[in-house]
Amino acid sequence: MNQIERKLFFSAIIFIFIFVSPYFILGENAHIRVHDNLDSNLAWYKVLKESGQVFGSVKASIPQVINGHLSRNAYGTEFSGIVLLNLLFPPMIAYGLSQLITRFFAFLGMYLLLRKHFIRSENLGWVRVGVSLTFALTPFWPSGMLSTLGMPLALWAFLNIRQGERSAINWITLALIPLYASIVLGFFFFLSAMGFFWLSDVIRGKGWNLRFFFAIVFMTSVFLLVDYRLVYSFLFDHVPNSRDEYFHARLTLFHSLRLTFKNYILGHTHVMTVHGLFILPTTLLALFPVIANKGWREEKTFIVLHIINFVLSAWYAFWFYKGWVPLTERFHFLDTFNFARYHFLRPMIIYLLFALSINILVRAGIIWKRTCMFLIIAQLLVLIGFNEEILYHKKPSFKEFYAEEQFREMADYIGQPQETYRVASIGIHPAIAQFNGFYTLDTYNNFYPLTYKYQFRRIIEHELEGNKKLKQYFDEWGGRCYLFIDEIGKHYMFKKNSKKTIEQIKLNTHAFHEMGGRYIFSALPIKNEKDNHLTLEKTFDSRESAWKIYLYRVDL
Repeated sequence: MNQIERKLFFSAIIFIFIFVSPYFILGENAHIRVHDNLDSNLAWYKVLKESGQVFGSVKASIPQVINGHLSRNAYGTEFSGIVLLNLLFPPMIAYGLSQLITRFFAFLGMYLLLRKHFIRSENLGWVRVGVSLTFALTPFWPSGMLSTLGMPLALWAFLNIRQGERSAINWITLALIPLYASIVLGFFFFLSAMGFFWLSDVIRGKGWNLRFFFAIVFMTSVFLLVDYRLVYSFLFDHVPNSRDEYFHARLTLFHSLRLTFKNYILGHTHVMTVHGLFILPTTLLALFPVIANKGWREEKTFIVLHIINFVLSAWYAFWFYKGWVPLTERFHFLDTFNFARYHFLRPMIIYLLFALSINILVRAGIIWKRTCMFLIIAQLLVLIGFNEEILYHKKPSFKEFYAEEQFREMADYIGQPQETYRVASIGIHPAIAQFNGFYTLDTYNNFYPLTYKYQFRRIIEHELEGNKKLKQYFDEWGGRCYLFIDEIGKHYMFKKNSKKTIEQIKLNTHAFHEMGGRYIFSALPIKNEKDNHLTLEKTFDSRESAWKIYLYRVDL
């Protein structure tokens, strides 16, 4: 590493620290992603911590959620780094540290991969550092940790081993990544891709390379050991669960084709690559000199990655094509396991393509070099705009979302031990009540007993019958086990300034009461509460809360 590259390298690390600094400076006043984050995972970590079941057995349950029917295994392994961070630190500190760890190793992994295996020229340090920094700033799914952003680091280690390198650091890398990543949210697909890579070497006559093969087996084994709860649930827990009624194959051929190009250009919410504006045009532009110079052989990796990138988008889209139905009916695991997630490989592939494209264009002359520098800077500026504090500044902050003071007032008003009664929410996520210690009949989890889903459905059966989309959403997925209301549909964040009211609601409050339900927290006033045996006890508001909560008691 020359002096200029070294300065760029450490400047990039400082930039990452600045990028994540709002979490530590603003603390609970920081704005972060709600979907699959505040509405679920962050509350799960707190519930798990307070349940006393962090290290519980594979047969343990979480008493605070859905009457104790939620398995401890639904909250994942205790050996996950993000779970351990939430055990040791307050939620926002843990969140900020996780962001810092993930982005640092994303940068380091991509840098090492480019320097060792893709962009080796000494005078292209700015490409290695620039592309690695852009990759590290992508708005990844927070609880996924290194599930996607750790792939370049793992690939670096695998390619080193494949080439015969005997350094222990490669094996240590493969052993440690599973402690900060998920096999089902990224590395199952990465490791199976590595298996195909090894097999292609064998077919092409490059030998059996047993060290490379053993490295794949080794990392897979470590993942399975770390995520032993998932292994147990998959192999030994035969109780039907909510995933058994997940049906994914619904799209027509036209919609599948449209989704292919949408994913190819825009990406996916859980693996946001923000590549459509600058990276995609750059990678397509770099095809022209390759075609013009007939450089297929010299740029074989570049061409192959282009093909894989598009194929993964098509695979993702066509996983939802209704033509799969005959197979899913015969092989049930095709419904319960999301094989569409092979597209989680795309962030690494897209940014590798970005680096290789710049490498190709730079060779075309000094004007192209300056253009490519501009493209990297432009991509960085776009990604800065996707910093959570900027992107979600109009959403509730952490403090406003969980509204601890307001919910503490509600608990004090009810005046009973929280474990002695059950609650459910309307117009806000049940994770808020869970975060604040309430025992909830509703939840957001994609792995809970099917019998409970049927039991809970009785409460909302009339509302579902009046709304086809809600009925399909609950019956054919059910991950959000919510009090769905026909009038408000799939909206769970009615803030205190909302003028919306619920005019007609028809809940089976007898079923709710039988399950222990005594109170409903509604973000909206219910006009026909008496028809549902509900009494408005009190309205709660707080300066620090995003919500105005109408506390309804069930009178039966």
